[in-house]
Amino acid sequence: MNKVVSLEQVRPLLKDGMSIMIGGFLACGTPEKIIDLLVETNIKNLTIIANDTSYVDRGIGRLVVNGQVKKVIASHIGTNAETGRLMTEGKMEVELSPQGTLIERIRAGGAGLGGVLTPTGVDTMVEEGKQKLTIEGKEYLLELPIKADLALVYASVVDEIGNAVYYGTTRNFNPIIATAAEIVIVEAGKIVKVGELDPNNVVTPSVLVDYIIGEAN
Repeated sequence: MNKVVSLEQVRPLLKDGMSIMIGGFLACGTPEKIIDLLVETNIKNLTIIANDTSYVDRGIGRLVVNGQVKKVIASHIGTNAETGRLMTEGKMEVELSPQGTLIERIRAGGAGLGGVLTPTGVDTMVEEGKQKLTIEGKEYLLELPIKADLALVYASVVDEIGNAVYYGTTRNFNPIIATAAEIVIVEAGKIVKVGELDPNNVVTPSVLVDYIIGEAN
């Protein structure tokens, strides 16, 4: 089934109060056209799950500056001063999670696991409010899985049914978040016909993808 749609066709999916996972590392590998749509629709009270909040004028940072975000779950916010300001003033909740822990929590959500055991954060402020377990004499934190209503993914090349290939750094969080949301929208750098991709290069299989935004949208 051809899953290529226009931005206008996915607009009705965007609702106030959604939890949204967004791929990218400092906006590299972030689906900017879909971010444009989110800013245009001006939906509010969003929970954003991502590696970071980018910069004030790019990617996720634009949603923060536009006052659309209620909560951020990320590994760092240091490149976006507005995120830090809103957090300090109590206007936006920020949950910081170590990068490796964050992506494993998302992977656990996609795989249907009950959580992840990690020594990262033991005896630091990271462990506050979390269950601690001792296994073979070593302490671990139980980090709970994360899922979202919507995942916004950028892929370098996608075929018309949603098989996706990632180039370079754009592979960062994108393949994992594509497993952990109720609806997955992929923004494609390039769309090709079914059969044109080498199956050995496909990272995200079509079964995980609901909609594809193409180059001309």
